[in-house]
Amino acid sequence: MSDFYQDVFEVVRQIPAGRVTSYGAIARYLGTAGSSRMVGWAMNLSHHQEVYVPAHRVVNRNGLLTGKVHFGSPDVMQELLENEGVAVGNDCVTDFARLFWDPMKELL
Repeated sequence: MSDFYQDVFEVVRQIPAGRVTSYGAIARYLGTAGSSRMVGWAMNLSHHQEVYVPAHRVVNRNGLLTGKVHFGSPDVMQELLENEGVAVGNDCVTDFARLFWDPMKELL
């Protein structure tokens, strides 16, 4: 597995419960702003890591649960978020701007 994917996993593990971030925010934090799609691929692989990666906390730039198909059932991603107090409607995080966790601000 690439170092990039491992770096992505480490960032995602730091997202607090009840908060979300985007593929692009992670890519920017890692200095690879054009690699949002690769962050998504990393999230697809995250389900098979020895150390848990809370991939459900990573959504697209508009708060949409675009990765939900990779959780085994279309409802699992939403259920995981809701269990952390994140409201979701129409496959989109409600109050996305308030819940957004920016690694550029939180980790630097």
